Amino acid sequence: MAGKNPWGSTPGGNDGDDAGRSSGDIGGSDDAPVSEGGDKPRNPWLPGGSDDGPRKAANIEDLFRHRQARRGSGGGGGNFPRIPQAPGGKSWAPLIAVGFVALWLLLTSIHQIGPKEEGIVTTAGQYSRTMSPGLKFTLPWPIQEVEIEDVTSIRTDTIPEGEAEKLMLTGDQNLVDLSYIVRWNIKDLQLYTFQLANPDETVEEVAEAAMRASIAEVTLDDALSGSGRAQIEQAVRTRMQALLDAYRAGVAVQGVEIKKADPPSSVVDAFREVLAAQQDAQSDINRARAWAEQVTARAEGEAEAFDKVYAEYRLAPEVTRRRMYYETMERVLSQTDKTIVETDSGVVPYLPLPEVKRRSSSSSSSTAEGGE
Repeated sequence: MAGKNPWGSTPGGNDGDDAGRSSGDIGGSDDAPVSEGGDKPRNPWLPGGSDDGPRKAANIEDLFRHRQARRGSGGGGGNFPRIPQAPGGKSWAPLIAVGFVALWLLLTSIHQIGPKEEGIVTTAGQYSRTMSPGLKFTLPWPIQEVEIEDVTSIRTDTIPEGEAEKLMLTGDQNLVDLSYIVRWNIKDLQLYTFQLANPDETVEEVAEAAMRASIAEVTLDDALSGSGRAQIEQAVRTRMQALLDAYRAGVAVQGVEIKKADPPSSVVDAFREVLAAQQDAQSDINRARAWAEQVTARAEGEAEAFDKVYAEYRLAPEVTRRRMYYETMERVLSQTDKTIVETDSGVVPYLPLPEVKRRSSSSSSSTAEGGE
């Protein structure tokens, strides 16, 4: 059964042969859709269904290409939302662009500088000025850029970090393990920003160099003692400030504090034994000095008393001699039992008065206990 070719006529115009082949091979039908302008059927694979030109082979690339073209033209199943139009049919794009530019100017031209901060303004990468605290204005980015830094707060560096060991050589060729803190702040923001490549690392390196130089001037005992530490801290601060000023770093050193000053960990036990022995020796020396001071003071007192007696003896020799005799006899006889008997006709009787006295004292004590 003959039918029409749904793909349209070929350039040769032999519709009959095409129709016969179509009916035999494809199974075309007389009921194929026909466009409104003529007898040609609509091609569902082409945009708009028209087939004015020669027929092309339908492939997957054409399908996606035509579908994309239909979406781009706004028809045929596009799911992308449309931007609403302004009153009068105009576009909102110019207004959006103006708002974006205004917001960009506002955010990059107005700067709030805190009370402890300062700002560095650069124009095309070159230093322009330093801004003080407050509300400041500049040209928008990228014409001018602003870098804000805290210049008042004290910054603290601990050297070394953590529990690492930092050994330094003292003036008496001993090693000491040091840990210290450096406190500093920014005194010139322009120099701090542009003079050195890495000012923070420079401060740490200058602190270590100054500490090593100061430790090399003192002994181990001075490094471990409290008074020696204070002297070392002051020397390190002075050296650091001199070096940083020579580098034009724009940094002010506020203080240096030694946290720890110990012997190396490998010899800490031997060092403690030596320290204990030194402390014991110092204790013995202190006790000997105290005893010597007491003996000296007593001797000086006795010599002074003798000088006073001699001065009185020179004034009255006989009276002083007799008084000294009486005092000596009183001091000697006061510790012994004494019995004094008057002599008669040259005979000295024996009277055991001390023994009688002791017996009488014992008998009186016994009588008192029996009466009770």
